[in-house]
Amino acid sequence: MDELILQVNHLSKTFGNNEVLKDIDFTVCKGDVISIIGASGSGKSTLLRCINLLETPTGGEILFHGEDVARRGANVPAYRAKVGMVFQTFNLFSNLTVLENCVIGQMKVLRRNREEARANALQYLTKVGMGPYINAKPRQISGGQKQRVAIARALAMNPEVLLFDEPTSALDPEMVGEVLHAMKTIADDGMTMLVVTHEMGFAKEVSGRVVYMADGVICEQGTPEQIFENPQQERTKEFLSRTRKES
Repeated sequence: MDELILQVNHLSKTFGNNEVLKDIDFTVCKGDVISIIGASGSGKSTLLRCINLLETPTGGEILFHGEDVARRGANVPAYRAKVGMVFQTFNLFSNLTVLENCVIGQMKVLRRNREEARANALQYLTKVGMGPYINAKPRQISGGQKQRVAIARALAMNPEVLLFDEPTSALDPEMVGEVLHAMKTIADDGMTMLVVTHEMGFAKEVSGRVVYMADGVICEQGTPEQIFENPQQERTKEFLSRTRKES
């Protein structure tokens, strides 16, 4: 039996009169690599931000190992240390070196001493190919390198789940491959990952499950083969045929 880590039940999110997420049900088991695809404005990023509690859900529950972390009084910082997030725009501290960016969160949130935090940070920076740049400041490295530092920083917190919110969308095309390669490496290591992406090749090759969203609902989900080769819903077919034309 696969170990259930996250369970989203009847999740909804409304901004004013705009219902962005409608009755979302979703599960994430240990080792899952799930890609969430869909057109801009379909609710993908809002779903991720609700799961990470950067947005407060309007309704429903988010169970982490069976405990509802969306309830009032839940320990959100402790939860976020276990469910990390990699953003489109890197969110690195510009005044800190690459290494310090990966050390500071471990010391503040996990209370690790500097030596332990540094050793852990170096391990993950090396894994994503950023070992030679540990003394650089963010302004001295490329966008793709910044995103790899952001991935290493998230990994250094030793999360159970990593959420990626369109991690390549702010990058120049030639830098996309290096970030996707780093993500594939950690997926191969068994990291549980939830990835909002426009990169259909990544979704096909690396995911175990693909979720197609439109208008705030999950229209269809299944294996990459089911979604890309034999979609059941008309909307999924239309979306995939559009993305093939665009690529």
